[in-house]
Amino acid sequence: MSVAKFFDEMSYGPAPEGDSEARAWLARHKGEFGHFINGGFVASASGKTFDSFEPATGALLAKVALGGREDVNSAVAAAHKAQGPWSKLSGHARARHLYALARMIQRHARLIAVVEALDNGKPIRETRDIDIPLAARHFYHHAGWAQLQETEFADQVPVGVVGQVIPWNFPFLMLAWKVAPALALGNTVILKPAEFTPLTALLFAELATGAGLPPGVLNVVTGEGETGALIVEHDDIDKIAFTGSTEVGRLIREKTAGTGKSLTLELGGKSPFIVFDDADIDGAVEGVVDAIWFNQGQVCCAGSRVLVQEGVAPLFHERLKRRMGTLRVGHPLDKAIDMAAIVAPVQLQRIENLVSQGVTEGAALYQPQIALPKGGSFYPPTLLTSVQPTSVVATEEIFGPVAVSMTFRTPEEAIQLANHTRYGLAASVWSETIGLALHVAAKLAAGVVWVNATNLFDASSGFGGKRESGFGREGGKEGCYEYLKPKAWAGRKLRTEASVPVLKTAASDFAVPSLDRTAKLFIGGKQARPDGNYSRPILSPKGKVLGEVGEGNRKDIRNAVVAAQAAASWSSATTHNRAQILYYIAENVSGRAAEFADRIAAMTGASAANAKAEVEASIARLFSYGAWADKFEGVVHQPPLRGVALAMPEPQGVVGVICPPEAPLLGFVSLVAPLIAVGNRVVAVPSEPHPLAATDFYSVLETSDVPAGVVNIVTGSAIELAKTLAAHNDVDAVWAFGTAELSTLVEKLSVGNLKRTFVDYGRAIDWMNRSAAEGQAFLRRAVDVKNIWIPYGE
Repeated sequence: MSVAKFFDEMSYGPAPEGDSEARAWLARHKGEFGHFINGGFVASASGKTFDSFEPATGALLAKVALGGREDVNSAVAAAHKAQGPWSKLSGHARARHLYALARMIQRHARLIAVVEALDNGKPIRETRDIDIPLAARHFYHHAGWAQLQETEFADQVPVGVVGQVIPWNFPFLMLAWKVAPALALGNTVILKPAEFTPLTALLFAELATGAGLPPGVLNVVTGEGETGALIVEHDDIDKIAFTGSTEVGRLIREKTAGTGKSLTLELGGKSPFIVFDDADIDGAVEGVVDAIWFNQGQVCCAGSRVLVQEGVAPLFHERLKRRMGTLRVGHPLDKAIDMAAIVAPVQLQRIENLVSQGVTEGAALYQPQIALPKGGSFYPPTLLTSVQPTSVVATEEIFGPVAVSMTFRTPEEAIQLANHTRYGLAASVWSETIGLALHVAAKLAAGVVWVNATNLFDASSGFGGKRESGFGREGGKEGCYEYLKPKAWAGRKLRTEASVPVLKTAASDFAVPSLDRTAKLFIGGKQARPDGNYSRPILSPKGKVLGEVGEGNRKDIRNAVVAAQAAASWSSATTHNRAQILYYIAENVSGRAAEFADRIAAMTGASAANAKAEVEASIARLFSYGAWADKFEGVVHQPPLRGVALAMPEPQGVVGVICPPEAPLLGFVSLVAPLIAVGNRVVAVPSEPHPLAATDFYSVLETSDVPAGVVNIVTGSAIELAKTLAAHNDVDAVWAFGTAELSTLVEKLSVGNLKRTFVDYGRAIDWMNRSAAEGQAFLRRAVDVKNIWIPYGE
């Protein structure tokens, strides 16, 4: 064959990457690996192993230790022993360790990339050019946060011992995302890699020890799902960070409920890829290639739902199909291929089954006529068109190289279709009209939005989802807070249970009785009688009846949630407007300060001075959140890419609040004020024994220009009303302060829509202490951060 013929055809020949170094590393370990605990490899206590296979050929790569309870216990003990000395190192010392790890990754980048391609089945071009360099970037970036910890996080302390469970789609990159911030900020780690892809985690642990990482700081326990469950349930682990399926995420939320463990969940997605009629069509076609055929579509934020404006849909689909015909599927170590192997036969079978079901439901299937390698787990790039929004392939995460496409007419319809999912991880918007793109980006229910781009990641910019895509962020400063806790909350003691006063009756005389008054509920800006038409007496410490309040029930909560949803315009109100209203509320409370102080003293038995101090603290707190309303702002990240990422704090939506039994006015204000300051709407359950301060408060709301439905107040049983709020799928978050039982219940019932929770596990907060009860620790929990990536500059 002549050289001229190659130039005429422009055909690719094989360009294999050498794997001799990787094979030599496997051979040095005789193809068998133990856990990596306390600085060295150790066999499983049970002696059991499992097999790790090469997805491209089905050949055995290695035998790996199967972790059991004794192995997890050993790893936790090593991590606990190391955590104290590690956290006591200066930030600079930890920064030097992370810098050494970053340099180590760069020195061994080719070896790591080849092992990753062999073990996972993804193309070597992706591991070599994307995964491994980005992993090194995470260690460099977080070395910087370690260096700055003493000033930038002066009011925070490390969480402690962290259990991390990572998936098989980005084994080494997910390791870096989780391990780098955890170690940088003074925590120690027990890492459990996926059973399909354990090898690069073990390689990293071995290399890290050679780079000087102290024993016990990083431990790797290999195994299957049962091993992960042992880590999740271990009493001596302080935090769980999990990336994986939504189904497993629900189980973890349920298992950790009430334990006090910090939790980060990065779960599934069904991300929209929106193409408007003014988009660069060829650019958008290449975007789809990166969105869904990158890593064989085994990406949680893959742009798997391609929404195309009707006017350009035929042209777009024609060019997309033509581009699909040029994609090459081959062995992972071939540098001239676009797609490689699916991770395992079981995943390949799932993809085939879902595509078959989609076709049965009416989708039109297109697969280009391209050759697939013999043997191994391979699947061609696939496009399903004429898909209905309710089809299984439009609603379920396929996790394979399958794009489904639908059309829309208007931007509003595009937004509706994009948000028509239980997930909320990522989205991509393609339009040459930047105003349109940003308008749509702001309205998408997603943690990350890319404008005229897709699958951009950097250590400086947070990544994470909403809804059933989980909660918490990885990367950037917001991701650092996931591995820290407020110093002011350390050492909190369990809340003492207050004695319940006994109703005392006395014979009446012929004097004129006081007017009977039962405080109503406050729903949608109006006083409302409770649905059940029951009330409960509120007693002074001496048993005297001070008044009655309505006994709220499930229907009252439902009505309050509907009213809060109807007040959605509050979330888009200007920050200046929200600030002014908070100041106005404070002004009106100030005008009735004596009345509120008398009410607090009567209900709680507090001295007049202490009651007055609580009212003054409540006024000051309202002023604080009025001040924060237009100052708790986003930031502009400048990743080492062409563009910027706008980190925008967004309100979570409708938030249920269970107020603490103590500090009846200040506790209420301390929870409600930060939420409404950043644009949430609230359904609040006041202090169960002392609710009259909150029912007096709604008359302040009525005269302070607070829009109807922004604050709703339902009195009654904290436990019973919390059950309804936590299980309600139209409630986006629940804050609950009270008993340990209450915290457990709220976290357990939140699994329905994986709503965010903020609870105290029965440990009291000193509400008068501004360091513990006010400020950014509360504001951060009141928002989700959306990162919007925008092309910018040259």
